[in-house]
Amino acid sequence: MNSTWLAMRPLMRASPRRFATKLTDHQTAMMARGLPKREKLIGFEDIIVVASGKGGVGKSTVAANFACSLAKLGKRVGLLDGDIFGPSIPLLMNVHSEPRVNSQNLMIPPQNYNVKCLSMGMLTPPDGAIIWRGPLVMSAVQRLLKGAEWGPLDVLVIDTPPGTGDVHLSLTQHAPITGVILVSTPHAAAVEVTLRGAKMFEKLNVPIFGLVENMRFSICDSCNHRIEFFKKSPSSQSLPDTIISLPLNAHIAECGEEGVPVVIKYPNTDYSTLFTQLAEHILRAIEERKNVSQKDSK
Repeated sequence: MNSTWLAMRPLMRASPRRFATKLTDHQTAMMARGLPKREKLIGFEDIIVVASGKGGVGKSTVAANFACSLAKLGKRVGLLDGDIFGPSIPLLMNVHSEPRVNSQNLMIPPQNYNVKCLSMGMLTPPDGAIIWRGPLVMSAVQRLLKGAEWGPLDVLVIDTPPGTGDVHLSLTQHAPITGVILVSTPHAAAVEVTLRGAKMFEKLNVPIFGLVENMRFSICDSCNHRIEFFKKSPSSQSLPDTIISLPLNAHIAECGEEGVPVVIKYPNTDYSTLFTQLAEHILRAIEERKNVSQKDSK
């Protein structure tokens, strides 16, 4: 049995279940406290979550290219794959090797394109299915977040699964998230679910940087004509402000299968320029918030 799997063994310990028809005074008091206090994690300057309500909108592709764009700007960057059941970061970043474990029993995230990466996809067989209930999923997320030698990092980017489930709740409970980037296509079904995700983060008092609108249009290679795929959805007006709008690019599938993000393989394209703009926008927003916080503390 390898050392990395031994490091993850605490997640597999089953705990007995007890059922009660009435809450005890202690249980009532615990529920009344709400979410636990978020603790500052050692080794991270800022934590940025990339989230979407709907699956298949390109969230992981955005997360990988965004992380690489930050690294190209000179930032020390980590990328955590929070999708326990459907991890895709190992494929997109070409990091399939199992992480080593140091003397403190902390996993050492492998690195590619100057980005440290960690995913459950590195710890399980490629054809293996993870069949876990909520508590184990939340424990796995905490283990990937706190049980690794990440730092020092300027930014940790966390790619989360679709929806508003256990992973999002666990992260907001245990990590001081700097802000969230929402990803959605302009399709009405995707927009409506993304709105639910935005409301969840608002209720949890997690700042939202804005929206990355994906696959709205394409540019013809022959005549540079812009082809729009979606009509404007009425519900899109309730979404956060759009930071960038990404086209459907022919290189996306090619780069995803090769494990080379578009911003690395095709750095001089308009598509890569948009991700540079996204990275610069987020860094400016973080700096402005810190300046405001410093002024308020004086």
